[in-house]
Amino acid sequence: MLDVHASSERGGDPAAPRVHQQPHGYRQEDGAPVSADWVEVRRGAYRDSVTLMRVSRLLAERPEVSSAMTAMGTEPNLELLARMGFAVPADAGPADLVVAVRAEDGGLDGAREALDALLEEAASAPGDGGVLGAPPAPRTTASAAARGEATVALVSVPGPHVFPEAMDALDAGLNVMIFSDNVPVAQEIALKEAAARRGLIVMGPDCGTAVVGGAGLGFANAVRPGPVGVVAASGTGAQQVMCLLDAAGAGVRHVLGVGGRDLSPEVSGRSALSALAALDADPGTELIVLVSKPPAPQVADLIREAARRLDTPVVFALPAPGEDDLTQAVEKALKALGLTVPQWPRWAAPRPRRVPPGRALRGLFAGGTLRDEAEVIARDALGWDLGARGHRFTDFGDDAYTRGRAHPMIDPTLRLEAVAREAADAACGVLLLDVVLGHGAEPDPAASLAPAVEAALRDRPDLAAVVSLCGTPADPQGRDRQAAALRDAGAAVFASNAQAARHAVALVEGVSG
Repeated sequence: MLDVHASSERGGDPAAPRVHQQPHGYRQEDGAPVSADWVEVRRGAYRDSVTLMRVSRLLAERPEVSSAMTAMGTEPNLELLARMGFAVPADAGPADLVVAVRAEDGGLDGAREALDALLEEAASAPGDGGVLGAPPAPRTTASAAARGEATVALVSVPGPHVFPEAMDALDAGLNVMIFSDNVPVAQEIALKEAAARRGLIVMGPDCGTAVVGGAGLGFANAVRPGPVGVVAASGTGAQQVMCLLDAAGAGVRHVLGVGGRDLSPEVSGRSALSALAALDADPGTELIVLVSKPPAPQVADLIREAARRLDTPVVFALPAPGEDDLTQAVEKALKALGLTVPQWPRWAAPRPRRVPPGRALRGLFAGGTLRDEAEVIARDALGWDLGARGHRFTDFGDDAYTRGRAHPMIDPTLRLEAVAREAADAACGVLLLDVVLGHGAEPDPAASLAPAVEAALRDRPDLAAVVSLCGTPADPQGRDRQAAALRDAGAAVFASNAQAARHAVALVEGVSG
């Protein structure tokens, strides 16, 4: 059975050659310099995308910094830097770390010092811990695997470079979680076939959430341990199931993400089948929940037939017409375990809102499966052709929105802009939003979203806001604190995404709430 004691990634060389582009482009107001740009390229200094997203956010939060981005010099990232107005050396490449900062009031020195401290902190986090005399961090997956008792390797490198790293991990006897996206499907299939030959599992590509042996990987929530195993071809879908189980007093033993394409016709459930077999063989797993975006019909049949042959019962959570939604699937799982289904947490809006007839529902989501579930519920109630009545559901975590920028669970900028834009549209009657908490996510999403919701509702008594809040009280952001802030801003808040979607639909249909 899968277990985890450590994870490893390739690190960059802190002493890598650097190319400096000195501060330039001073902007003048009454002849006085008020801001300057600083761009630096560090040759061959690789850092994973999650680390760089965090460093970018922390730099941008400094009062003297107006814009900041740290990223590998891939083509999309260089294009984004250019759109931000930074001049990047033409020879910066995918293996180079690019730092770009725009600071006001002569604050570049402080930003430089902060950057170096943040990168040093990331480089010393767990592994060498900064302890005097500790061995240097391993430079390859194989050397990291040889150091200890880890059974899982977390791979987070640009998609085109995933295959050799993941294969090295498999050759070293490690299961692999691939956080990266943009991995060719042929390589995904080859990796999963290689894993099956070795009796291992490949979680991913594009696997953002997992819990292995009680250790959360990627965007994982702080949940209590319990008897439920989850197989998930959906990150936020898995998080919703985890959080609802936690709210019911149940818990999870393992959450094995398999990647959003695993149940496609091409990949044909290769990792899902392996994960089901692994959980079935685990004596601590009493029930399995399989979560996925709508799978290919022939693959769904294959998975259901495999599930029928297991000794462990399997509950399916497939947000699609005719299937249980995520909340209903969790309720079915609780009943199968002999547990009571609770009243799911909700926080009523401080003032009832009545939406005039004919207004549209606009769903602005960070989680793709949560968006899909809400759209299925809306279609069932409002009719199949939602667009004809102006209803729209957008997933800001889709590749079209994350190309060259952080996921909206980390960087909410695009969605905050959309909240203001939809509020300015008189045809919009209900805003439906999700907020996903957990390790790796934005540290205080309500700090920016609550003011945006309050501003949207302030001059629109005919507009309502509904929030699906996916999290637990033990999450670092604090579910209840986030809920209170969003409620005080005027939103109705629900722990169940399905209940939030049904409430939003009821508001559109003229029910006050």
